[in-house]
Amino acid sequence: MSSPPHTAATGPAAAPTANPDPAHRPQGSAAVAGGDVFAGTLAELTWYEVDRAAKSGAVLLWAFGVIEQHGPHLPTGTDVYVPVARLRAVQALLAERGVQALIMPPYYWGVNVVSGSFPASYSVRPELMREVMVDLLGGMARDGFRHVFCFSGHGDALHNRTIHEGVRAARERTPADASFVTEPALARRIGLALDDPCLTLYGPDEPPPPGPADVHAGRWETSLMIHSCPELVREDVRARLEPSGLGADDLATWRQGFDAARRVTPDGYFGDPAAAGADEGRRLHALAAERAADAIALRLRRPPAQTAHPSRTEE
Repeated sequence: MSSPPHTAATGPAAAPTANPDPAHRPQGSAAVAGGDVFAGTLAELTWYEVDRAAKSGAVLLWAFGVIEQHGPHLPTGTDVYVPVARLRAVQALLAERGVQALIMPPYYWGVNVVSGSFPASYSVRPELMREVMVDLLGGMARDGFRHVFCFSGHGDALHNRTIHEGVRAARERTPADASFVTEPALARRIGLALDDPCLTLYGPDEPPPPGPADVHAGRWETSLMIHSCPELVREDVRARLEPSGLGADDLATWRQGFDAARRVTPDGYFGDPAAAGADEGRRLHALAAERAADAIALRLRRPPAQTAHPSRTEE
């Protein structure tokens, strides 16, 4: 998953007679769809409905995850399930703000460095992922979608730099107006300027909380999974897991990836999954979705050149 939270139209002439408006479909509830990552996405619409949405000015929301180990208690699709659930909530919140949005089916063949030596942690070359992004973002732009907002479900630095590079390349080589929706802390960690026009930043600009690090399959990420896909969490295993108790030096070694990461976290988790809970997951899910929806709505109201984080533009 991405960086841990820092918190205590008119259709074609032959359009079908049934109501094709995606806004009339159930949306925004993670619990309804559970682990079905196609539920509520563009994959369930006809081309008439997609065309109508594009002509009416809808924006697109797109999650980028990976298939990756998440300890002995979470499924390998965690970095796909969590951001897809979040996008359903963002979609509903944007509708309340007068912004129509469609959700793209998630991209899940991403870049894995940290978990690279674990089974079921698959990776593609960054340049391949970037070029796939360019082709697909170009196609979305040709369909008439003026804005595509790309979200990461995975904290690996190279994965996130690749999302940024794909967005930037698509903006340079296609008509796509795409942006990478992320938190300031992650942007800083991967070396991006907060006023980068390829970014839509949300949430506070502050350092991680003190104490033992909780960054992968730990308390916060497990809480999000308990909230969004409880049927996929191995509760009998989770309840018996001890806190990893690892600090900043361990985190730096872990982020080197592959065998170094596996030595630091032989069981595949970094944090305290036994302390997770549904209430915390619900709170974190709602807070992140609200902040992301606010940031998207703000970007859509600004002239194209004004794309910096609100904390920067208001100084």
